[in-house]
Amino acid sequence: MSSPRRASRLPAGARTRAPQVLSVLQATYPDARTELAFTTPFELLVATVLSAQATDVSVNAATPALFARYPDAHAMSAATPEDIEPLIRSIGLYRGKARNLAALARLLVERHGGEVPNDFDAVVALPGAGRKTANVVLSNAYDYPAIAVDTHVGRLARRLGLSTHTNPDHVETDLQKLFPRDRWVFLHHALILHGRRVCHARRPDCAACDMAAFCPRVGVVAGP
Repeated sequence: MSSPRRASRLPAGARTRAPQVLSVLQATYPDARTELAFTTPFELLVATVLSAQATDVSVNAATPALFARYPDAHAMSAATPEDIEPLIRSIGLYRGKARNLAALARLLVERHGGEVPNDFDAVVALPGAGRKTANVVLSNAYDYPAIAVDTHVGRLARRLGLSTHTNPDHVETDLQKLFPRDRWVFLHHALILHGRRVCHARRPDCAACDMAAFCPRVGVVAGP
């Protein structure tokens, strides 16, 4: 899997801050992992597709009934979007996601024998998936080193002065340059937890943040 290209340089001081960021995250969130509930790669893929513009809490509330009805790609491939919609109605953009899940399951059966492929390009080619989805699935299901850049990861990367980009692909490349490969998956999960618990989008709790001493607070207009 190749990293997306970008031409600009890393922000000043980024290489100095990166080890500090990693140290704090490791101390604060030593067991950081995905909060999506899943037991198989297929369940993780489905949950990740559903999580776009939705909370993990809402996804985890809906997936038990969904997976009970459709435990694998073979079962879901026989479903129509209208069959799936009632089971995910509580999740944002559920109609479009139902269409994607029905098509995704059919392609998994047709192209991959019903299994989620351990291949980045193959996952990206599935309906409703993209680079972030592929990174989440491959890293959590197959232990592939990857950084999935969602809104939390992107926001914190910019606030911490690790990237200047808003394009997730370019943020991903910056973070890959700054952190050890074997810490990429942990970094993704830990940044998400920190974004949810401390470094909120509108009112970051800088007073409670162990990174306040070295964080440049890029884009933060006023503290709490």
